Amino acid sequence: MGSDYKRIILLKGLEVIGEYQFSIVKSLLARDLRLTRKMQEEYNKVQIADLMERKFPGPACVDKLVNLFKDIEGLGEVVKTLKNEKKKVMRQSGARGKDPMKKRRQDSPRTDGSTSTMNEASGSVHDTVKSKKKKSKTTQEDESVRTQPTQEQSLLPGPSATSTQSTCSYPQTPQMPPPIPGSSSATKKKKMKTTQNNESMRTQPTQGQSPLPGPPATSTQSTCSYPQTPQMPAPIPGSSSTTKKPRLKAVPTEASIEEGFQKGPKEVMVLKATEPFTYDPMKAEKKMFHATVATESQFFQVKVFHVSLKNKFIPKNIIAISDYHGRNGFLELYGTSRVSDVNSDQKMEISSRLIQNAKATPKINTLYSQKPGTFVSGIYQVHKKNVLSENIILYEIQDNTGKIEVLVYGRLTNINCEEGDKLRLICFELSTDPRQLRSVIHSFIKVIKPRKNKKQPLGPDSHMKISL
Repeated sequence: MGSDYKRIILLKGLEVIGEYQFSIVKSLLARDLRLTRKMQEEYNKVQIADLMERKFPGPACVDKLVNLFKDIEGLGEVVKTLKNEKKKVMRQSGARGKDPMKKRRQDSPRTDGSTSTMNEASGSVHDTVKSKKKKSKTTQEDESVRTQPTQEQSLLPGPSATSTQSTCSYPQTPQMPPPIPGSSSATKKKKMKTTQNNESMRTQPTQGQSPLPGPPATSTQSTCSYPQTPQMPAPIPGSSSTTKKPRLKAVPTEASIEEGFQKGPKEVMVLKATEPFTYDPMKAEKKMFHATVATESQFFQVKVFHVSLKNKFIPKNIIAISDYHGRNGFLELYGTSRVSDVNSDQKMEISSRLIQNAKATPKINTLYSQKPGTFVSGIYQVHKKNVLSENIILYEIQDNTGKIEVLVYGRLTNINCEEGDKLRLICFELSTDPRQLRSVIHSFIKVIKPRKNKKQPLGPDSHMKISL
């Protein structure tokens, strides 16, 4: 049973979360699992699941993961999945626990006088007669308790009901006792009525059979359907069972990562793309652009170094990419890579939640818990600007969760950005000492300045203008 709960926390819990969320989980479990800083950095999801299974046996490991996930943004659907999977396993374990009890009840000795029969074989003649009388009385009393509703069915002329009933093997229908002499005609009528009622409950197609002399009605039970497995009616169109929507899978909050050469093809939808820019001022031909693409369950950050592919990277366009490389959290496309349009009739259903996560700006307070070397993209407001030299500018950006410094080098210092403006940062590396966002060779910046003209009515997106 323990392996079932481990399967839940590993496949339904840890496996579907991103690396940043997994690092949060390891940090929160550090004390319970006695994880050192090195273990937190090196342990993978399988190793953490093994430790959780040993530390929190049984369903406790699922409960522990649920309590952690409830406080992590974007894992609401995963929490629901974990709870449902736990309930399934507990129901299955309960069903397995009932079967042996049922079998023991069926195999337990019956108190119908069999003990007195054993005594009869070893006792005297007087004891034998006495025990036989006691056995007969006990048997009749027990049988009357178990089979009172139908104990008179065998009074009908013809073969006994018990002779054919044994072939049907109904567990809920007890064996009939022998006929009771001296029964009245009223008893026969009562028996006929009882028999007809029992057929109407179990085998409705035979309810019209007559209780006339001949084979009794119960003799037809060998061809009847088992009452414990009734045939279910066909589903009604429009009913809740047919219109119930499938449960949505957990939506990732971080870009998926691939490493090394990938043959593909990978079919994706383009969500957004920057304009091409020269990333090496010394070599004008060194151009590239950034893009964000998604499948129905993942999203990816892309670097395209073959700018002639820009006409393929149009928002909402579905393309297939092949022969690309995965490096540092990005998919990189070069001149040897291939990008082709997918059949226009083909649709790709991407949830709005996944699109929002792909375009979202990470909160500043979360940047302090991410590991160094992580690449960050997002839109932030400039709180302070400090020109350190001709080729170095230090910005302080902020949001409602905190502040962090952005160190900009080289070509990106030529942009016109002042305090109060917003910066769209793409591909900025997170450093650790001090904690900063630093520009690298492939970094990209756009300045978003507040609109000064307030005379004209403004739309929801008209308060800003964008300039390089």
